[in-house]
Amino acid sequence: MREASINRKTAETDIRLQLNLDGSGKSEIDTGCGFLNHMLILFAKHGKFDITLTCVGDTDVDYHHTTEDIGIALGTAFKEALGDKKGICRYAHTVLPMDEALILSAVDISGRDYLGYALEIPAPTVGNFDTELVEEFFLGFVRNSGITLHLRQFAGKNTHHIIEGTFKSVAVSLRKAVQIDAQFAGDIPSTKGVL
Repeated sequence: MREASINRKTAETDIRLQLNLDGSGKSEIDTGCGFLNHMLILFAKHGKFDITLTCVGDTDVDYHHTTEDIGIALGTAFKEALGDKKGICRYAHTVLPMDEALILSAVDISGRDYLGYALEIPAPTVGNFDTELVEEFFLGFVRNSGITLHLRQFAGKNTHHIIEGTFKSVAVSLRKAVQIDAQFAGDIPSTKGVL
């Protein structure tokens, strides 16, 4: 089983996270932010990742540190759970509709972190969640997972739909990219021999 357990404590957040890449989409999520809980629950479900996550953060300030640090912890967990990356498909992309929103995510589990972020989110908040934190979450994730991730928005006017479509699209792309290609299960998918 490709699993990781991350405990990350700073002056701003205290995070406990368990990840199983080969799960069924079960999750227990408590971030202290209802909207972020919703996004991570559907991320687990559509990625078929089992995730247990608790975060106690300085939410009396805002959700910035909580969101960024959860991205960091989740990225770290992906990197640890992937190990030497033998046999993974490595690349994947998904164009996902969420009502009027249409979101592309493209993933390369390359060992090189990069976020290409081209979302146009119309509202500054959804509920009490600052929508600029979506980019902060994915920056934390890619920097600590060593994953290249491109996000493109083809359509969408509703802020909730755009963000939800993004989390779902990324989850599906990651699920496909981390899958083991049975025909090449012992191979590193790189001419360099290492990822």
